[in-house]
Amino acid sequence: MPRNSYFQFKQFRIVQERSAMKVGMDGVLLGAWVNALGADQILDIGTGTGLIALMLAQKNTLAQVDAIEIDRDACDEAAFNVQQSNWSNRIKLFCQSFQEFTTEKKYDLIVGNPPFFGNGVKAPTETRAQARHADALPLDELVSGAANLIQENGRIALILPAEQLQEVENLAKISGLFLSRLCRVKPNPIKPDFRILVELSKKQSPLQEENLMIEFETHHDYTPEYKELTKDFYLKF
Repeated sequence: MPRNSYFQFKQFRIVQERSAMKVGMDGVLLGAWVNALGADQILDIGTGTGLIALMLAQKNTLAQVDAIEIDRDACDEAAFNVQQSNWSNRIKLFCQSFQEFTTEKKYDLIVGNPPFFGNGVKAPTETRAQARHADALPLDELVSGAANLIQENGRIALILPAEQLQEVENLAKISGLFLSRLCRVKPNPIKPDFRILVELSKKQSPLQEENLMIEFETHHDYTPEYKELTKDFYLKF
């Protein structure tokens, strides 16, 4: 199998030959940052290759993880990746859109690395465009839908472009949610914040704020903070 057709982590492998969106930093950041402790029931919205579902199953050895993916090729690869892992008995895949997903279950934790390119030129293939653009799952539908699926003590964790902070705060208020954790992520010392990691909950608490820088000025010269965050997953750390 060609090296670029899979991504090897410490405890699992992601095969990504057919999926529109390959393993990327956004997914790894969210999976590594989210607090999965005490979450017996987890939902991963837009699982893609199954990356975040597998990361959370690794982090929380007791959790049952449901994972939704609308694209059939990605869902098939996610199913393969899950079956090849040590946690296949704890991860269940649903090949459908989040809007179509129905369950009586209430989740302790919902995670999402949503499509967030709302404007501009779309990707050349339909599946990649679907994976990258918010048309299929607008942020307001994601936040309101997730709010209806969490327990009273449940949490929602998302990774978004930095410029969407005000928008997600406004949508949280509409859905009766509060911002409980916020991490501003910048790629290096020169560039501004480009991502935010947010955690939303139904109960108000003091906001925990932090900052994370990925690299120093030299490409691939990763900061100690980024290495510490991802050390349980990346082979190189």
